[in-house]
Amino acid sequence: MAGAEDVKEAEEPKEPKEMTDEEIRARIVRLGFDGDEGRFRKFCEMMRAGLPPGTGVALRGSVVTAKRWEDGTPFDGDGRGTSDLDVTLVGDEVMKFFDDDAYYIPKLHTKPLGDKDPGIAPALNPVRCELQKLVGRPVNFQATSNLILFARDVLLGQPYFTIIEAEEADEAAAEGAGGEARRREA
Repeated sequence: MAGAEDVKEAEEPKEPKEMTDEEIRARIVRLGFDGDEGRFRKFCEMMRAGLPPGTGVALRGSVVTAKRWEDGTPFDGDGRGTSDLDVTLVGDEVMKFFDDDAYYIPKLHTKPLGDKDPGIAPALNPVRCELQKLVGRPVNFQATSNLILFARDVLLGQPYFTIIEAEEADEAAAEGAGGEARRREA
């Protein structure tokens, strides 16, 4: 049975800038992980284990905004599992895993690694595929610099939610542990 908040969000979802970090995180878990907190934590653990040390991870797109950027269609508006998870990888080391011709902006912003182009970062594709199996929906990786991530948020209105800080990724690699999800404040 849908609650009042679900009905309100289905009509017109709140903008991320009007939400607390806890509300954004809850939206991400509800939409992208079928409300399964354990699945979200497993997703983060798999990212920490499968990515180069020092890699920060942010989620972008409709799992953050609850609607598709292009046309406003609600998340999974075409059926369960039809909306993807846009995963942004931040860090110099992870950029080295992408082929030289896989950049929109050389050494700053890559093309998406996904089912349409799995060969642009072959060493990262296995972890991406495992994450897809876990969440039951498409998962795309795109590597970028902090500058580009910030610019997309501020200049283009494409918000993001950081689930692994770059520093946390370094600590997790050293200690085998990680922290909570947090939104990077712009």
